[in-house]
Amino acid sequence: MVKKHLFEMQKRKKREAYKTILGLTRICLGFIFLWAFMDKTWGLGFSTTPEKAWLLGNSPTLGFLSGAAGTFHTFFNSLAGSPLVDWLFMMGLLLIGLSLMVGIGVKVAGYSGALMMLLMWLAVIPPKTNPILDDHIIYLLVLIMFTVTKAGHYLGYGEWWSKTSLVKKNLWLE
Repeated sequence: MVKKHLFEMQKRKKREAYKTILGLTRICLGFIFLWAFMDKTWGLGFSTTPEKAWLLGNSPTLGFLSGAAGTFHTFFNSLAGSPLVDWLFMMGLLLIGLSLMVGIGVKVAGYSGALMMLLMWLAVIPPKTNPILDDHIIYLLVLIMFTVTKAGHYLGYGEWWSKTSLVKKNLWLE
């Protein structure tokens, strides 16, 4: 009886640890997306210098897409600097980042972010440091993991969000 109780306690602790790690991973990846948005918008001097800030009229996609030299470089080079592509990219960074950080709409953010990562990987395939994998694929897999594990429920508002009538009628919003 005591052994069974101890075993159940250990299982509960492992589940709680899993939930905490999953929630922290979601928040951290959300911050990566949100930080990229802020740095490109204001040119905070990390990946984007102040004179290349989006607010000054510069294109946040120009450098990456015009420098794409992979298998599909012609296609991605043609998208470089497009205002529509700039807006889609920046709104993706902002909304995916916010969604992941608060835990609301993680399913939409996860799939959208995975698509963004797939497209960014295709722009550089084959990657320079590995013939197949790079960080874009790892992020893609983590984002998909968030969608199938209900990661927004842990250290976020996802559980509350999933109980709203809007989400109950539109499960894709979870």
